[in-house]
Amino acid sequence: MGILSGNPKEEPLHYGEVFDIWSTLLVGNGAIAGYQTMLNHTGDEDLKKLLQESLDICQQQKKQLEEILKENGVALPPAPPERPEACLEDIPAGARIQDPEIAAKLSGEIAASLVAYSQVIGKSIREDIAMLYDQFHTQKVGLGAKVLRLNKEKGWIVPPPLHYSSKEC
Repeated sequence: MGILSGNPKEEPLHYGEVFDIWSTLLVGNGAIAGYQTMLNHTGDEDLKKLLQESLDICQQQKKQLEEILKENGVALPPAPPERPEACLEDIPAGARIQDPEIAAKLSGEIAASLVAYSQVIGKSIREDIAMLYDQFHTQKVGLGAKVLRLNKEKGWIVPPPLHYSSKEC
């Protein structure tokens, strides 16, 4: 058998994989707190559903990544405390994050996640890590499509300048 050709879970992680998993978990911890906060600020029920789905995905990924780090003796990154639920009406109007801003933030985070997950897949030499991040990537692609559709339906999308060809065929 060749080098690192046994059971992937028995192979060591390389430093890049450790850093990527640890970093993903750190960013995910922040995203969980952010989505909990945004849930308090949104009034749109469709957006709330997508935020909850995002939160659920982050929490599921967190469990999987924490397990890998613990199995490999790597200390976990810090995590902020859970955010309490708040009543939207208790948040002063000028201090609220508006629904289109929340949707834009969610879209941006999904796009950034897709790039980061793709990089981890490309750097991984352990098949189980590459496959795990492929699973994460697929989840975010599906979620991204839902958020894009919502942004279009609600009129929240802010397109860049659109190019129309002046040539006639």
